[in-house]
Amino acid sequence: MQLPVAPSLLRTPLYESHVRAGARMVPFAGWEMPVSYPAGILAEVRAVRTAAGMFDVSHMGRLRVRGEAAARFLDTVCSADVSGLGHGRSKYHVICNERGGIIDDAIVYRLTDDECLLVVNAGNKQAVLDWVLPRARAFAVAVRDTSAEFAMVAVQGPEAVGILDRLTGGVASGVRPFRIGTIVIDGVAMLAGRTGYTGEDGFEVMPPATAAAAIWDRLGAAGVQPCGLGARDVCRLEAGLMLHGVDMTVDNNPIEAGLERFVYLDSPGYVAAGALRQLRERGTPRVIVGIRMLERAIPRHGYAIFAGRGAAVGPSEGGSEGDVQVGVVTSGTHSPTLDADIGMGYVDRAFSTPGTRLEIDVRGRRAGAGTVPLPFYSRRRS
Repeated sequence: MQLPVAPSLLRTPLYESHVRAGARMVPFAGWEMPVSYPAGILAEVRAVRTAAGMFDVSHMGRLRVRGEAAARFLDTVCSADVSGLGHGRSKYHVICNERGGIIDDAIVYRLTDDECLLVVNAGNKQAVLDWVLPRARAFAVAVRDTSAEFAMVAVQGPEAVGILDRLTGGVASGVRPFRIGTIVIDGVAMLAGRTGYTGEDGFEVMPPATAAAAIWDRLGAAGVQPCGLGARDVCRLEAGLMLHGVDMTVDNNPIEAGLERFVYLDSPGYVAAGALRQLRERGTPRVIVGIRMLERAIPRHGYAIFAGRGAAVGPSEGGSEGDVQVGVVTSGTHSPTLDADIGMGYVDRAFSTPGTRLEIDVRGRRAGAGTVPLPFYSRRRS
């Protein structure tokens, strides 16, 4: 009997660079990616928070949308007012189905009148393509997957802009937050979006795939520390940023996921407008919250959340305080920046007020916790 062959993992243009640097490689969303380097996750998080770190995010999907109606088309499938964006501006948003379920969260960049760049999560790229391609035809818009043509490197941290300024002759700092522009490093031109996923200032630069290794090495020589998925996950959670597939899925909507501020419902033909208006008007029974542990215990994905002892439990819940499950943890970690165990999770709306006492079932032991506002960490702004 022939055993089934496991599908091979994809590799970014920087794979060899990671291996040479001694990175520990792991499967992630169909890709072989670095989870950490020899310095370790704590050192990588510290670099991002105090200096500059860089992440290979070339696995993310980069879709070029071209045509006279490119922005108007994206208005119908994205929760952002793409037509209202000026050239070089970008917007974080969600891509929802007709029921308001989140297919993906993404960033859209308005490059010109008739061209936009849509950056989506690696594991959701095909789902996004399946959703948008049939609808693009009605607008005579071309959607092309350019992910393999370019790498993408996130340079993040309080020193990130200064380092890129030195490498670009001061051009980088001219690209303002949530804008995109062109920079040149060692003769290589590339798009640079002043965006990221760590809570720090920085850029996501997109050099041609053939130049990716040279740009990575140049950034490293300039003092940017290589970082892996482990540090990226810690940083994004400290910053209160959600991960699709963990903190939200197609079974969640942006109202309960706390993303209502990223939803624009007035674009003509927006496919999710009706469903999201109804959800907004009637509210959702649960909502995502920040969780900070009151004792040493990490709230892991899937852990049950109970009403804390001393919490008011209504008659509809039944049971007594401490015995009523009111939610579930979606993600959690130890924050080295805050020296605290933190997480996010969905809870019944009655238990979502900041300061509400909760209990997390940590491997059969109840650990005290409380709801807190997001984000857990905010960078100092000059």
